[in-house]
Amino acid sequence: MHYLLLPVFSFFVGIIVGLTGIGGASLITPMLIFVFQVPPSIAVSSDVVAATLMKVVGSAKHWQQKTLDVEVVKWLALGSVPGSLFGVGILHFLRRTGEYHLDNMMLRMLGVMILLVTVLALVQLLLLTFFPKFNLPELPKLDLKTNLGRFLTILIGAVLGCLVGLTSVSSGSMFALVMIAFFRLDARKLVGTDISQAAILLLFTSLGHLTLGTVNWSLVLPIWIGSIPGVLLGAKICQIAPQRPLRFIVYAILMMVSWKLVYQV
Repeated sequence: MHYLLLPVFSFFVGIIVGLTGIGGASLITPMLIFVFQVPPSIAVSSDVVAATLMKVVGSAKHWQQKTLDVEVVKWLALGSVPGSLFGVGILHFLRRTGEYHLDNMMLRMLGVMILLVTVLALVQLLLLTFFPKFNLPELPKLDLKTNLGRFLTILIGAVLGCLVGLTSVSSGSMFALVMIAFFRLDARKLVGTDISQAAILLLFTSLGHLTLGTVNWSLVLPIWIGSIPGVLLGAKICQIAPQRPLRFIVYAILMMVSWKLVYQV
């Protein structure tokens, strides 16, 4: 049955991603777990592989248009790639020892990550909506021409990359917040830089998850079939649809999903 329903559900998720920019992993992985009863370890690994193609296609387009910051992509990737592989290594260790139930642990890690990303994004949205003149104190800008700036960028990339390797969540959302906070990227280059670093990160992360043996291609292919046209359609609708009400609705759904994941028995 999921061969018919999964492309349809993925199509609507793709529309939401294209329409609001909210990460697909935050929506697709819980959908696989709750709607299609897929074990969390398989859902996370399959989603990582499925998301890679979309990011690679998007990054190629931005590279062609030169709407990305190559230096930011390079130094973040130098941290995020080994970080994500370290995260996958932790999953290997947990699976091999058998001391902890991997699926139960991943449910909670996934829930915490989605909750963290959603709360940060929701706070930002509420401030922009109700307190547009409120200025938060700015974090120091990282200068990639200095050794300290490069080191801190690699360190940030490594921490976030590890979280992506463990849960598949935040390859875009958390990195976008970092790019805004520490690199002051303008809107034109923010999306391209975010997608490009996510493409590199997910490419290596998906290779790591393939070694776990938890990627189910019968899930990956239907997700591709549904989500890619959905993203393209959502991007077109984005020009006329009201963004903030839609984001509030999606964030509310994600809050409920993350709560259920954290307290899933």
